[in-house]
Amino acid sequence: MSRLWSRLLPLSLSQQFLLVSFPVLLASTLVIGWWVGKQVEESVVHRIGGDTALYVDGFIAPHLDGLHRTGQIGDADRRALESLVVDADWAKRIVSLRIWRPDGVVLFSSDGEGVGQKLEIDEGLEIAAAGSVYSEISVRRGRRQTDHGQPLERMIETYTPIHTAGRGHIGAIAEFYQMPDEIDREAGSAQRRGWLIVAGTMLATYLLLFLLVRRGSQTIVNQRNELRERLMQLTAMHAQNDALNARVRRAAEDAISTHEALLQRVSADVHDGPSQDLGFALMQIKNLRDAQTDAAVGGADADVAGAFGPSVGAALLPDLDRISDAVQAAMRDLRAISADLELPELEPLALDAVAARVVRDFEAKTRGAVIVTLETAVDPDQPAPLRIKTTLYRLLQESLANVFRHARGSRCLVELRTDAGGIRLAVDDDGPGFDPAQARAHRRLGLSGMRQRVESQGGTFGVSSAPGQGTRIRVDLPSTARPGGEDGRNMTRTNDER
Repeated sequence: MSRLWSRLLPLSLSQQFLLVSFPVLLASTLVIGWWVGKQVEESVVHRIGGDTALYVDGFIAPHLDGLHRTGQIGDADRRALESLVVDADWAKRIVSLRIWRPDGVVLFSSDGEGVGQKLEIDEGLEIAAAGSVYSEISVRRGRRQTDHGQPLERMIETYTPIHTAGRGHIGAIAEFYQMPDEIDREAGSAQRRGWLIVAGTMLATYLLLFLLVRRGSQTIVNQRNELRERLMQLTAMHAQNDALNARVRRAAEDAISTHEALLQRVSADVHDGPSQDLGFALMQIKNLRDAQTDAAVGGADADVAGAFGPSVGAALLPDLDRISDAVQAAMRDLRAISADLELPELEPLALDAVAARVVRDFEAKTRGAVIVTLETAVDPDQPAPLRIKTTLYRLLQESLANVFRHARGSRCLVELRTDAGGIRLAVDDDGPGFDPAQARAHRRLGLSGMRQRVESQGGTFGVSSAPGQGTRIRVDLPSTARPGGEDGRNMTRTNDER
């Protein structure tokens, strides 16, 4: 069966229909023709047997009137029956005749065989004894043929009741055999006509179905070819998209690396440049202040006293204090900025450890100005590349910085979870909130940079806030970066920018 199916698969639907349906239609035609022939044959057998039975009953019954009294056929009646069998025109259609008593005793036989014997009562004799005519094509061979007195192997066998005693009593049963030639002719002719009609009908149906299947097959072939062409086009486009996504991914990775390198360089430049200069300036201001203090009490050297004078030096002391405080504040800010710009070693850290590091550094810098609660549910076996860890670090760092700048004194909840969909970060604060429309109008860079970071890694970014209702940040990141989102489109849901 599998071999046949494998041979049929390369063929079209119409060709498969031709090969599979033709044997079915041919077998159906033969079976229906045979069944029609059998029905015609049975009908002709019953008609011929019934017609002949009327003649037999009409001619034989008058010679069996005394049967109900003696149970036997008299000699005169027997000779009359023998004469009828030989001379009557209707009898020429009969090859052999037997007359039975209903109890199975043979009363008369045209060939003289079995008279007086009691034989087995078969189906035909039993039906005739009940008052019905029984007729069939009988095929017997050997002893069965001899016992029944059947002249030939294949004959028309008929049993008909003989009414005696005023035609109201079945006194005997006539069994006679006829040649099947007439039946064969009529049944054969009817069977041939039936076969022709059925074959013509089947052929017409077969052709109509073939035309319909062929049309549908051609449609399927055309659609299959179109689908194959579209599939080839989609495959080529998919390959191009994969190549583009790979390029975008490499570009995003390079951008992150370049950005972080730039931040590291800026951090180093701030530390080695402005911080050192401010430190030197602060030291000079301290020296100048000490000199003015000494001049004010009369202990300054001649150069300083000559330059400023005792009264002028004493007046500059408050200004020098304010300048010193400003320079010290600037140095603290520069050092904090430099520390924020510098990226710690994140490669060996897990995601929850990265979040804990950001929260710890934030609390140390702000000295408890904002209470931060960190909740994590991270799968330790779920991998995350360095770029994802870097993105998470910068997002959480910027979010907490916004909370410190805009919602100082409030509480903040940080939730970090991982699942089959990726990494989910949420930062909620109960601060004063803000108007998203005004934030968009000012086009501030804080949330805009965060959004761009998330998009470059194929994630989604959302912010919701309202005056008096706090601020909520939601970030979804893939466990592996997919720049531009899974389908290459912008999936950001940013509601506002701060």
